[in-house]
Amino acid sequence: MNRLLKTLCVAASLSASTILMAADGYKNNSILISAEEAVKLVGNPKVMFVSGDNEDIYKLGHIKGSVEMYAHHLHHSDIDGEMHCAPLYRCIDDAEQTIGKKGISNDMMVIAYDDFKGPNATGVYSFFDSYGHKNVKVLNGGRAAMMAIDPAQKEYDALNKDLKAAKKVAKESKEALKKEGADKAALEAAIKKADEDAKALQEKMAIVEKRLLVVKGDEVVAPKKYKIDPKKIKYSVIADKNEVKHAMEDILKNGKNSKYVIIDSRGIAEIIGERKMDNVARGGHVPGATFIEWSQISDADKKLSFRSAEELQKVYDNYGITKDKTIYAYCHVGAGRSSEHITALQLLGYKNVKVFTGSWDVWGNDMNLPIKR
Repeated sequence: MNRLLKTLCVAASLSASTILMAADGYKNNSILISAEEAVKLVGNPKVMFVSGDNEDIYKLGHIKGSVEMYAHHLHHSDIDGEMHCAPLYRCIDDAEQTIGKKGISNDMMVIAYDDFKGPNATGVYSFFDSYGHKNVKVLNGGRAAMMAIDPAQKEYDALNKDLKAAKKVAKESKEALKKEGADKAALEAAIKKADEDAKALQEKMAIVEKRLLVVKGDEVVAPKKYKIDPKKIKYSVIADKNEVKHAMEDILKNGKNSKYVIIDSRGIAEIIGERKMDNVARGGHVPGATFIEWSQISDADKKLSFRSAEELQKVYDNYGITKDKTIYAYCHVGAGRSSEHITALQLLGYKNVKVFTGSWDVWGNDMNLPIKR
């Protein structure tokens, strides 16, 4: 009976987490999870938090118990920019191993997050969603949002502020001792007190640190077996270079009357070809692409992964991106800035939206494909 009750409690907790974000007006409320709901799931054995940021950032601060799956490494291509199972991010067996070695099983809820900006979190989301993973969310506001609601973090930060002040007193007093005519006794007493205060504060911080939601250190994971059902792969949310090429040709032929839109989510330096990654032969952009940098989607002021539905819709309306079109987005590797756009469009209720998983890594390396600068 106790086991049954525990199972029911877990199920209730998971289902409650799906009732989210309606206040922001998103038409699709199944994608995002708020920090207030996510915090209830930390430590739940049926939930895995997945950081889309790189390993170095993960080690400096990650949600307790989470694992790292750097979004830019989810897209797999060879040295020539060829994806051998496109439009899949990785071939099925490779994807199964990539997921399983992170301790994730098919029955787990996956909560993707990054610092707060969104691209790396949505990269993880797009990766899992494309393979048909049943329960995957994006933590809106990421690691920053979790830290903001953590009482232990506030306590830790206050202690750290006092620690810095104590160290400053000790440092300034030691400098003052070197000066002629210094009150040696008073300054040595100040140094002693500051050192004692610092020691006491460090001891308190070590205790509080154990309660933090966001911690430092290496990943601890027990690998699991993960299986992808080919029948459940969602080809409706991903595209390869041939599909994007067809859309490009239609755009160049029909202009604004085309039924397609290709969004370039990169910065201007990449778009005009001044900047490119070392492993890509050519810089530039897909002819006919619409330029909407990903930063117009993320809310830097509020430290949220997405702006409100009204703000997002205004962005897309300004560029004439309507729901009757098939929309592709690309960046450098697909899982990142372009997935930020596609996830935003999904939040707004757009149906025909796809991440070009190969993105510029594939397009820029294929000499048979046209580019523009």
